[in-house]
Amino acid sequence: MASLQEYQCEICGIVSGKPVHWFVIQCSNSQLTVLKWEPEAANAPGARHYCGEAHAQIYISRWLEAACTPSPAGAHPGAVGRE
Repeated sequence: MASLQEYQCEICGIVSGKPVHWFVIQCSNSQLTVLKWEPEAANAPGARHYCGEAHAQIYISRWLEAACTPSPAGAHPGAVGRE
């Protein structure tokens, strides 16, 4: 018997065992990738889960803002914080 895998939206916290129209985001300091929901992508290390386009867009906007904001003096170049 297979166990039920549940996923939680990073923005609103809703939990689903059958994500429909969800997105997976994989990112680093220099790259962000938005993927259509697939279990392999969702279970990858560091994958972030979003219950729909609007919540994925919130994270994308935050990532872009962090990536485009100049680092404070003395900060490591290219360092982007994760929320």
